[in-house]
Amino acid sequence: MKRKRYTEEQIAFALRQAESGTTVAEVTHKMGISEQTFYRCRKKYAGLGCRTAASEATRGRKQEAETARG
Repeated sequence: MKRKRYTEEQIAFALRQAESGTTVAEVTHKMGISEQTFYRCRKKYAGLGCRTAASEATRGRKQEAETARG
């Protein structure tokens, strides 16, 4: 089975939905992930806040790309 990958923006959107009142079961069903995966993402992005999680991850990827270039 092929593994699905979600962008940081998609993960942040799902976390915001759960915080706004949508049940975790509904969010995970729509995304096609397990509840364990949802909680793992929530733990990973909890300290950054939902809106800044995506921007911080994007900033990190840009810095990695610059570092790789030399």
